[in-house]
Amino acid sequence: MGRKGSPRSPQAEGGSRAASPPPSSSSSPLWALPEELLLLICSYLDAQALGRLGQVCRRLRFFTSRDVLWRRIARGCLNSGFTQLGTDLAAGVPVKERVKVSQNWRHGRCRREILLKWKRNLMPWMELDGEYLYLSQAENIEAYRLCPDSTGLQRHPQAIFSGHQEDVCRFVLVNSHVVSGGGDGNIVLHKIHGSYSVKFSAHEQEVNCVDFQGGLIVSGSRDRTAKVWSLSAGRVGQCLHTVQTEDRVWSIAISPLLSSFVTGTACCGHTSPLRIWDFESGQLLTCLGTDFHRGAGVLDVFYETPSLLLSCGYDTYIRYWDIRTSTRKCVQEWEEPHDSALYCIRSDGNHMIASGSSYYGVVRLWDKRQTRCLQSFHLSSPTSSPVYCLRFSTTHLYAALASALHVLDFTTP
Repeated sequence: MGRKGSPRSPQAEGGSRAASPPPSSSSSPLWALPEELLLLICSYLDAQALGRLGQVCRRLRFFTSRDVLWRRIARGCLNSGFTQLGTDLAAGVPVKERVKVSQNWRHGRCRREILLKWKRNLMPWMELDGEYLYLSQAENIEAYRLCPDSTGLQRHPQAIFSGHQEDVCRFVLVNSHVVSGGGDGNIVLHKIHGSYSVKFSAHEQEVNCVDFQGGLIVSGSRDRTAKVWSLSAGRVGQCLHTVQTEDRVWSIAISPLLSSFVTGTACCGHTSPLRIWDFESGQLLTCLGTDFHRGAGVLDVFYETPSLLLSCGYDTYIRYWDIRTSTRKCVQEWEEPHDSALYCIRSDGNHMIASGSSYYGVVRLWDKRQTRCLQSFHLSSPTSSPVYCLRFSTTHLYAALASALHVLDFTTP
């Protein structure tokens, strides 16, 4: 019996039929689905799967780059520009790109650079406003334009705001106004775009801290008082309330609801260094915490929402307070691993906290969902300097030390 042969291809039999080409992506059944259904399917993918899907073809690369698909992923990332409530603070920047840069923040991948140096040691403060960086230098505040698409600053300041006779302690930038408190006990208000300025005597000793919202200024001083000032027409510089804190005031912040403000004091007495005061009456509303040790002064305080705020200071802890649940105990706390005082903190409004330590210019990144520090950067080794102030965008972190301004660029590790 003859053995049956295996089937032969048409080419083997001398046929001239060419092999059919692979189906194009545009003819794929995937594109027959409604766009809403495609978006729903892709919404179940994580960042890695979305990235791989986008490598299949140009059409999928375009489709999977849409902000609506990356927004859910971005809200779970560090410093992606989204707050806890979903507010987008970096609108206009593709969300996919922000997710990529967020991985550099998480893994500490960045390029370091010194932007400015000065000859004598200072205690600088800083604010970011879009494409400008404002930096206190002794008795002045200088506005530098950030170079586009780079980490640098323009060589010379675009504007200089003066008025103090001694060093600026702190300042805030709100609604195109710069409000500063100085070692001379004065408060100075400048309008950024114009020559308008106001200066008035505020405290008997240096003004350690100020905040400005809703036409009201609050200030805290070494003279153991906090004051509320009016900026309404005809009452500019008029003191509305004087609060006797019975302790030196190191930090102050106005609630986003504009109904109260919080003071952080030196904790040299027997009361909590964190207290919330009513705007209308100037009366004490509540004290935060009960277990502070003597000398555990609060050097910085920051409102995330009307009910959530962060504090840090000499006792080496970052504390996270939710005044809706309890004023006696914070809901979370993180300890500085090298037992250093914490001079400043900042939050992305979602998962990330950045802190500045008192020694060797140490900047640390924290994830609120973890108990330990995520990343550390030593900026002033071998000499030691506190990080007096830090600010960050979704791509860069700026840290002001005693004699230099440093930047960490997370776009180009």
